[in-house]
Amino acid sequence: MPDADRRKLLAGATGLVGAAGLAAASVPFVASMNPSERARAGGAPVEADFAKLGPGEQMTVEWRGKPVWILRRTGTMLKALENPSLRARLADPDSQVKSQQPDYARNDIRSIKPEYLVLVSICTHLGCVPTFRPDVAPQDLGSDWPGGYYCPCHGSKFDFAGRVYRNVPAPTNLVVPPHKYVSESRVLIGEDTR
Repeated sequence: MPDADRRKLLAGATGLVGAAGLAAASVPFVASMNPSERARAGGAPVEADFAKLGPGEQMTVEWRGKPVWILRRTGTMLKALENPSLRARLADPDSQVKSQQPDYARNDIRSIKPEYLVLVSICTHLGCVPTFRPDVAPQDLGSDWPGGYYCPCHGSKFDFAGRVYRNVPAPTNLVVPPHKYVSESRVLIGEDTR
């Protein structure tokens, strides 16, 4: 009988040592699953200074691995957004698809400040990057083109607020990321006031 008790004690001790060894060996493995500092920084908000942006100019910054445009709209660009004939040509002129912009950008200009537009510059069709086409009535886009964004991959068109035209491949407006202005010439993309 003493040998049976000794075997149980040795089996229990061996099991405990094995469990402790397994736990110690799994710590580095589990720790390796945490995102790296670089990956954590990739999802962090990005602050952009647009002080040098002139009227009608656009800049690109990177947020979460995506290009984001900051456009300083001119009075002519803003006036084009008010045109009733343009609204009739848009698929979602009132930005009803909520996932495409924060609530504070659900307006005709899709922005907090009318002069500035902040957009993720990825076409909602297949992920191409549209081109900035501020020129009015260019030969390749037709005499009714009021200016905006054109996706050369499959022909989707967007106005100066990133709203998509009807009868193009892109199903929704361009995305307005969460953002807030931290000064007159600086915007924090990826964070808002909510």
